[in-house]
Amino acid sequence: MSKKINKSSEAKKVNKTKLAKNLGIGRSSLYYKPKLPIKDLILKKQIEEILKEHKSYGHKRIALHLKINKKRALRVMKLFDLSPARKPRVPIKKDDLNQVKSNKKNLISDFNLNAPSQIWASDFTYLPYFNNKFIYLATVIDCFTKEIISWNLSVKHKSDFIVEALIEGLNKRKKPKIFHSDQGSEYKADNLNKILKSNKIKQSMSNKSSPWQNGAQESFYGKFKLELGHPKCYETIGELIEAIAGQIYYYNNKRIHTAIKCPPAVFYQRCQAVNAREVEKIRV
Repeated sequence: MSKKINKSSEAKKVNKTKLAKNLGIGRSSLYYKPKLPIKDLILKKQIEEILKEHKSYGHKRIALHLKINKKRALRVMKLFDLSPARKPRVPIKKDDLNQVKSNKKNLISDFNLNAPSQIWASDFTYLPYFNNKFIYLATVIDCFTKEIISWNLSVKHKSDFIVEALIEGLNKRKKPKIFHSDQGSEYKADNLNKILKSNKIKQSMSNKSSPWQNGAQESFYGKFKLELGHPKCYETIGELIEAIAGQIYYYNNKRIHTAIKCPPAVFYQRCQAVNAREVEKIRV
């Protein structure tokens, strides 16, 4: 029995040696186990953990988060069919195309944006909750730092809650040169125009049915609604308001923005630190 076993084992050795020789490779290569699949499985688990907290992260943000090459992140996500949550596109309504245009011009298209508090953009959205009612959210964003400077909620569709959001922003930060929005009637209201004029802030508006001209706000709301989840999943309006506040905090302080490669609040702090150093240089 032992002789037969030895002969069969020798035959196997001869076969592997001949196989390696025929393939033109070293015999040890036949025993090589590639490390890449193991690394891919480890990266898969890391990406899955990230997507639990950051539901809408694509491969670029994941790569920034993990400090790896974005091509590697994309390859592994495709390999294991990992994808962020996506919001379906909403077509432009025909009625919007027929509305009367405002005499306000788009002042930001050719503006050389290079510092915080040069251009603020504003927009609002509505969130359905119980008994077919809505809660309205207005936000003001710094187009340079991408940070939501101020926001306000209302159960009534009036211009007052947008004005209050603007005033809150003016109390917190240096006033901007330009305040940009779409052509909604809320932004044409007299009370808003008075605030802008008294602070010598120029008003700018996107062209009609051109949401991309207010891209900072459109991008924010697209991800915000997706990550917040459907408002009706919250049992009370208090829970919904708390979730909105938490989501805005997450966006400002934790969520990586691909344009600045870090959270907006972190980028603003970096800008402030740079300005402080420049002031010190002048003093010296």
